[in-house]
Amino acid sequence: MANAKVSLGGRDILDIASLSVDEIELIMQTAGEMKKVLKRDIKKVPSLRGKSIITLFYENSTRTRTSFEIAGKYLGADVVNISASGSSVVKGECLRDTILTVQNMDCDAIIMRHPIEGAAKFAAEVAKPVIINAGDGAHAHPSQALLDLFTIREDGKKDLHGKKIAIVGDILYSRVARSNIAMWNKMGADVHVAGPMTLLPQCVEELGVTVHKRVEEALEGADVVDVLRIQLERQKNGLFPTTREYARIFGVNEKRLALAKPDVTLLHPGPMNRGLEISWEVGLCDNARIREEVNNGVATRMALEFLTIMGGKQVENID
Repeated sequence: MANAKVSLGGRDILDIASLSVDEIELIMQTAGEMKKVLKRDIKKVPSLRGKSIITLFYENSTRTRTSFEIAGKYLGADVVNISASGSSVVKGECLRDTILTVQNMDCDAIIMRHPIEGAAKFAAEVAKPVIINAGDGAHAHPSQALLDLFTIREDGKKDLHGKKIAIVGDILYSRVARSNIAMWNKMGADVHVAGPMTLLPQCVEELGVTVHKRVEEALEGADVVDVLRIQLERQKNGLFPTTREYARIFGVNEKRLALAKPDVTLLHPGPMNRGLEISWEVGLCDNARIREEVNNGVATRMALEFLTIMGGKQVENID
């Protein structure tokens, strides 16, 4: 249970490292209450009525942007979306001026995604509204790590101490991997990674993981398998010979997944490259919690918006 004195009121959510275990527990508890709202016939509560949220995305997104937007609307907030392609950014406006312009619209929170690492931290230093990092380059994606933790717990794995978690795929370019590694280590898990050496960061062991050259070694006996998307749009240097070769050596298929525990929880942040990092059969198997991740993303992001904007009011005030 979260410490009753813990509060996230007015806090920027920039990464997992800056969150304490008690704060993470508070988010998990609140996300559980928000999940109940999603199960109602009328998915609407007035918790953020009169509050305004602006999503500012410099990169394309479907799941993250939409779930933050619908989360705010379910809580009663006014939500406005701004994309870089449709803003003054295309006219040459710098990030600082864009952030200050948005702030001067008297919004309560800015949820932003940016291709440059550290952009969210910079925005938090410049702006007064709450800043929630929806992804900054290959650095951090805290809400994805939080929703993944919530999904794993819903799958019956309440305590991650000593549990083996395997992360497979493009770790070099993955903000999801970095946030999840930070999360799993903070919660006491035994984290293993596997992927082509060209897609592993230098000194990746310093993140607190065990590195495997063969994906089979990482998957053997795993309680959780997190398959990362191969980010073809970020790769311009031919970091593996062909997609077919990658699927043959590192793709998570039925045979490889069978090396994990029978009750393994399979995660994927989406969108999936079916037949590349994950086979069609595995993406649809009984252990896959990929669709649940999408649903839990709404509940978790509702929790983040509620806890940061409402100044620390407790979850029982949701209605």
